[in-house]
Amino acid sequence: MQEEFLFAGFGGQGVMFAGQLLAYAAMDEGLEVTWIPSYGPEMRGGTAHCYVVISDKPIGSPIVKHPKVVIVFNYPSFERYAPEVAPGGLLALNASLITQRSHRTDITELPVPATELADELGNLRLANVIMLGAVLAVRPVLSLDAMRHALENHIPEHRRDMLSANLEALERGADFAASLVSAGAGAV
Repeated sequence: MQEEFLFAGFGGQGVMFAGQLLAYAAMDEGLEVTWIPSYGPEMRGGTAHCYVVISDKPIGSPIVKHPKVVIVFNYPSFERYAPEVAPGGLLALNASLITQRSHRTDITELPVPATELADELGNLRLANVIMLGAVLAVRPVLSLDAMRHALENHIPEHRRDMLSANLEALERGADFAASLVSAGAGAV
């Protein structure tokens, strides 16, 4: 088993945190993992993306030309990375900020109104974990329990006050995606 993820958005949207959290969860589950971040010229407001590769065997390369899962948080990232999704892959997009769709017939799209859901939870910064929960509900590479443990064990000390909100965001994203799948709605 090998799964490749690409997280992309503006700096400040929690792109790196979401990727790193997934990498920690995989590592804690005893899997092989790589996490490679890339920042634009400015950290907050510039472009940011990271690759996460998870495998049960040694990983040959941390960079993937066509990742199986692409999670985009803003329109410029959608434009840039939607064509990169491997055939049969998943494109998860923050439908609060991205109204377009790729129109590709060889991938699955998961439109999640992550910013709106985060606003309902009272903190826009939770959109990243909502997206992660939604993706794992559709592509259960790791369990939500593994993600909960990763949050509990790896959230930075200066963000410990956000632990319960992040746990709630993870559930909200997973519940939203599950409701899309069960309703047969959207592109999922």
